[in-house]
Amino acid sequence: MAEIALPHNWEPRDYQRPAWDSWLSGCNRQLLIWHRRAGKDDINLRQHAVGAFNRIGTYWHMLPQYAQARKAIWEAVNPHTGRRRIEEAFPDEIIASKRDNDMFIRFVNGSTFQVVGSDNYNALVGTPPVGLTLSEWGLANPTAWGYLAPILAENGGWASFISTPRGNNHLKGMHDRFRNDPRWFTQVLTVEDTGAVSPEAVADQKGEYEALYGAEMAELLVQQEFYCSFSGAMIGAYWGADVSRAESEGRIGKVDVVPGLPVHTAWDLGAPANNPIWCFQVVNGVVQVVDFYRPTTEDLEDWCGWLNERKYRGNDYVPHDIFHQSWGSKRSRVQMMQDYGRKPRPVKKVSVADGLTAGRETLKACRIDKERCELGIDGLRNYRREWDDDLKRFKDKPVKDWAEHIGSAWRYLGLAWREIRGEQPAPPPRVLGGAPGYGSASIDDLWTATQGGGSHRI
Repeated sequence: MAEIALPHNWEPRDYQRPAWDSWLSGCNRQLLIWHRRAGKDDINLRQHAVGAFNRIGTYWHMLPQYAQARKAIWEAVNPHTGRRRIEEAFPDEIIASKRDNDMFIRFVNGSTFQVVGSDNYNALVGTPPVGLTLSEWGLANPTAWGYLAPILAENGGWASFISTPRGNNHLKGMHDRFRNDPRWFTQVLTVEDTGAVSPEAVADQKGEYEALYGAEMAELLVQQEFYCSFSGAMIGAYWGADVSRAESEGRIGKVDVVPGLPVHTAWDLGAPANNPIWCFQVVNGVVQVVDFYRPTTEDLEDWCGWLNERKYRGNDYVPHDIFHQSWGSKRSRVQMMQDYGRKPRPVKKVSVADGLTAGRETLKACRIDKERCELGIDGLRNYRREWDDDLKRFKDKPVKDWAEHIGSAWRYLGLAWREIRGEQPAPPPRVLGGAPGYGSASIDDLWTATQGGGSHRI
């Protein structure tokens, strides 16, 4: 085999050097929050090339969606050279074979590289990775890392998270958590830090944004894309601003389960392992969202068992079509839920627009537990409309990604909770018998008298 230097015909730019040197020195966790067009994917592709020949193993470059991965990485062409990015990072001399259909490369030393999507991370087969890039992490399914982290911890592999900000979501949460952790290399780079994009180019891009979204949104986008601001909402998000408002008003925080009130649930039923469940109470006419569950298995019994174990035994609000689907069983889903001790109630069928309105109105007044519902809150921030590149406008349907079913379940919650009226906490137990100042009053009289009615005398 002819000798060839890796990385091939490439040197990190000055501002990329700290991240590159950190990785070369053995730092196994990176979080690179760099502005648009700073070369995040390029540096990571070179890490895969070098890594594959330092350690034989499997390497993945993961984007939020499989189709997006093909367009952005596998088929993308460097406008400065006219060559595909894959060809520049992986020269022919190091490739033994290549499969276009599943974006797979086998190197001459036995290592492999594949471009994949986090939208089906748990369906990927074969040897697990020892090197992993999670590109556009701010848009990706955060549960993908929960699935892959133990694998990389066990095999000593490395992971690099690269993205521009996408509002105050899991990307920001990760940065806040690990920016002072010595085991991580974290870095935020704006155009002012790198000089990689000229002020004139930024101004031109802002003009394009203004034509598409208006001046206010254009400014938020420029701050997000080029100055790495976390303050903007997800572009096209249905409820991003409403979630941010709930947070600023202090309605996203610690929310305890109120004893004596049932905990109801709102489900969406998609593919077998993609069925998020919101758990909520209605306290004095206010929705209090106390928990969130996203199944990790395809077994409905496991999901019901999770709810039953926590004694969440109110009504289970589910899509109206629950009676017609069975996941290959002769029993319908509603029959299966009943067999496992649940109380399914179909949500009234309305248009998606009406459901979105109900979800928004609920967000304006509800309270949500921040810790138990963290993934669900992330999903609400990321639930967004699909953009039509040809017509240059948003479509009337949501993006089919990891957040879609979370948003749909919230729509059902918004439609369902209003039918729950007059629920109040049960009175605490009282000891039978006399009490100082009350004589031999009944339990009901004692309860009424202690509620501060004023005019009630025993």
